[in-house]
Amino acid sequence: MEYWSILLSIVIGAISIYYLFKNFNLFKRHGVIHVPPVPNFGIMTSVICRRTSFTDFILKLYNFNPNAKYFGFYATTNPIFVLRDPELIKTILVKNFEAFPDRRGFSDLNDPLLGKNLFSLHGEKWRNVRTLLSPSFTSSKMKIMFTLMSECAVDFAKFLSTLPADKNDINTKDAFSKYTNDVIATCAFGIKIDSMKDPTNKFYVYGKEATSFLGSRALKFFFLRTFPSLGRFLNVKLINDYVSNFFKNIIKTTIATRDAEHITRPDMLQLMMDIRGKEGRRELDIDDMTAQAFIFFFGGFDTSSTAMSFAAHEIAANPEIQAKLQREIDNVLEESKGEVSYEAINRLEYLDAVINEALRLYPPVGFLERVCDKTYELPPALPNEKSFIMKKGMVFWIPVFAIHRDKKYYDNPEKFSPERFFDNKMYHNSSCYMPFGLGPRMCIANRFAMLEVKVLLFHLLARCELKPSAKTPSPIKFQKSLIMMPENGFWLNIQRRKHMHPALESTVVKG
Repeated sequence: MEYWSILLSIVIGAISIYYLFKNFNLFKRHGVIHVPPVPNFGIMTSVICRRTSFTDFILKLYNFNPNAKYFGFYATTNPIFVLRDPELIKTILVKNFEAFPDRRGFSDLNDPLLGKNLFSLHGEKWRNVRTLLSPSFTSSKMKIMFTLMSECAVDFAKFLSTLPADKNDINTKDAFSKYTNDVIATCAFGIKIDSMKDPTNKFYVYGKEATSFLGSRALKFFFLRTFPSLGRFLNVKLINDYVSNFFKNIIKTTIATRDAEHITRPDMLQLMMDIRGKEGRRELDIDDMTAQAFIFFFGGFDTSSTAMSFAAHEIAANPEIQAKLQREIDNVLEESKGEVSYEAINRLEYLDAVINEALRLYPPVGFLERVCDKTYELPPALPNEKSFIMKKGMVFWIPVFAIHRDKKYYDNPEKFSPERFFDNKMYHNSSCYMPFGLGPRMCIANRFAMLEVKVLLFHLLARCELKPSAKTPSPIKFQKSLIMMPENGFWLNIQRRKHMHPALESTVVKG
């Protein structure tokens, strides 16, 4: 027995030494500028142990070596390259996309809902599903979805505008997530829900649970990311089975109902249903369909409501911006006699600038990730350094949050200034402005998300005034967690406008 114990100890020790040498010495062996390694969870220990916010971590990491085009660091036990040079970023995300076509995604999180969706798919399967889903976001589909969104937004704004005075202090993140829940339910799943009036509906409750990364779920996420094989062996899951089964049953029931009653709707699910039986097209099974519909939910439920919350916070904190927005909105109501169209919403230049600036200051995703698929030569990080050959499987990050706040690219970057986006096309398709990513793998639903936010803010500001409440943070300090959230959450005082445009009494929506 003692012999086997000694042998086992030697084997485990040898494997551990090899693993540590292979990972924690990669940058040193190849002469790559890097943040000195720290055992166990690496320099992310402070984030995992909730001693610092992820945003502060990204800023500190980004500024490790301001002159280098890239450098390395260890995220838990994984070596990661950090790109900070705009030209190199654009070269990799756009010009040489074939060498870096994939992200790690959620394929190692032991859950089909997360592993089989577009965000996580790789290679040819990603291309096939992306091609299948792209028609969901054409202009014609956006116009139809605009009508569905507007119905949700009008109901939402009317509800808030009729709240009694003692209930005007609102947790805006909670409220906006109810709106995004209702929009996704109707546009992706074909289900009509009013979560403001019925906040305990399962679609909202389970959706909120599935997209939460607070507390123990953040630790579970790090565990699955760092030890995916062990997570599969122990059957550790990020999303509970009853939540996964709920969404799968919705898809099954909706498909069966549409088939039986010959119902057709202009939504994502319908597109996936329509390829059934078509020659040369691989059908998606229930798990595949559920995964695609769910990532639409996963990506839109939290990120869109967070974007709305930050935009609303800045609008409330800057009364002159709010007044200018309301004048622009009232002009549209006047010109359209209350018949607000898709085209009219998209002509609101100041509203567009306000949202763009909110996405700059508070991007929905703090960093982009890509995985090397084939050998690629990186240029020298500094003039006196040598080039580096990236190999298949190596990972790099692009710290979007930090780039968006770099004074090299933005004057007074900490200031909320929508005017910086007026007549300035340099930010569009630029590696200095990437709230939805860049290149072929940028967010497929970016137009949908922008429209969703525009419609909500239009109808909310048409009927309500946004003001800071006693709980509103100023300035914002971020939670010490993985998510970008103020320490005490999002809180505003929302009141009915004293001088609401008369056209609202008979407002209708035109698709």
